[in-house]
Amino acid sequence: MRAWAGLSCLVAHSGNRSIIRRLTPRLAIGLGLVVAPAEAQQQTRTVFEGAGADPRISVSQPETTSQASGGYVRSVEPYLGPLGDPLGIRPLLKERGIEYSLTYIADVLGNPVGGIRQGAIVEDRLNLRLNLDLDRLAGWQGATVHANAYFIHGTGLSRYYVGNLLTTSVIEALPSTRLYVLWFDQTLMDGQLGIRIGQQAADTEFFVSQTATLFVNSTFGWPAITGLDLPSGGPAYPLAAPAIRAKYVPGNGFSLQVGLYDGDPAGANRPGQDPEAQRLNRTGTNFRVNDPALIVAEATYAYNIAPGSKGLPGDITLGGWQHFGRFDSLRFDITGVPLADPSASGIGRPVRGNAGLYAIYDQTLYRESGKDDEGLGFFVRAAWSPTRSSLIDAYVDTGLAYKGLFEGRDDDTVGVSVAFARISDEAQRADRDTILYSGQPMPRRRAEAVIEATYQAVVVPGFTIQPDAQYVIHPGAGIAGPDGRRLRNAAVLGLRATVQY
Repeated sequence: MRAWAGLSCLVAHSGNRSIIRRLTPRLAIGLGLVVAPAEAQQQTRTVFEGAGADPRISVSQPETTSQASGGYVRSVEPYLGPLGDPLGIRPLLKERGIEYSLTYIADVLGNPVGGIRQGAIVEDRLNLRLNLDLDRLAGWQGATVHANAYFIHGTGLSRYYVGNLLTTSVIEALPSTRLYVLWFDQTLMDGQLGIRIGQQAADTEFFVSQTATLFVNSTFGWPAITGLDLPSGGPAYPLAAPAIRAKYVPGNGFSLQVGLYDGDPAGANRPGQDPEAQRLNRTGTNFRVNDPALIVAEATYAYNIAPGSKGLPGDITLGGWQHFGRFDSLRFDITGVPLADPSASGIGRPVRGNAGLYAIYDQTLYRESGKDDEGLGFFVRAAWSPTRSSLIDAYVDTGLAYKGLFEGRDDDTVGVSVAFARISDEAQRADRDTILYSGQPMPRRRAEAVIEATYQAVVVPGFTIQPDAQYVIHPGAGIAGPDGRRLRNAAVLGLRATVQY
């Protein structure tokens, strides 16, 4: 109750009472938490897969997450008393192979310093998931069906106020009600091989760090190098694409997976997370299958994950992507003239393909004695995309997270992270051309970075409050603001509330 009151007070002091009116009914479920039966406090933690549907190797993976890859959750249901499952149908449905869950996330964010202009926003997202176990439902062994839908509301801070490339919140998107994923999965070879067919998102399984799922900024989920280089941002939140994915887990910690996706989830036919792409696929039901393909593949080795292992768990991943479409040149038109030349046609010269390589190291550095989910975790991810169609050609992020750092707050997680995205040489040359042909002095894009510090406080399992602070260095990679000078570095402060049911 104190956490909910604190959220209301924070918003009230911002002077925007409409935010309270919007958040109150949507988070009213939090008011029922104080009347939970005492036995609910004895709820045991159920450990599922780690983020990305891989074995859990991070002791500091958070209680709740907004990242699409997150898979380690507990529900507030036991704390709601008779309101948790008033009809008593969830156990009956689960017994028959039908499971559903909901996650509600609300962000209040503002940038008191820097960016395009100063302001504050509220945004929220309701996520409805449905899983069907066809073995229980119809006797079809090893077969499952999964669906995921989003209900998105609010205004994006990055789009309207900060102007940064590394989007401030992973839930930022145009308001919509949309289908995200809908797929059928069949396991074979005693579960070692999984074949998945349907509308899928690459950010749920590829390029995933379990420790990084704590953070609010979107780049710690689907990194900016793929989100800005691939058409329509690639098959990642809020857009997915028809695909087939194969995953082979032979044992001993090794896994191999490859996904073949339609290469343009919206048909925007241009790279980057353009809002126009979301408008073109407003409901997530375009189901495009005729665009050039995107292939993503990775291999992972996870170690010290067997029960009783004395070493600290971790994993190493190597992966890459190849898009087979044509892209417009960042610098030249179809006649070879710089696009900045007044005589240019304005139509970019076709450039074939986009590709990149990446590596991930996720490691538990310290585990508290006698605990399997408390301690210090570390991650680092790096990627390189040398193709001429890439706006971002180099990317790295890293961070630390500690779960259970403070006495009596065993489930809370605190973390700090840094991400850096470098503008490609081709894009920088295009900026030089613009300066040359216009005769106007202006900034040239080079890179953007973000530093984030966050603390996720667990009110009860499945309900978290998360203060967050970010510092954006060179928003827009150093683009010019209204005064012709580089946008000022931006400070972003905010609060997130998450309820999982």
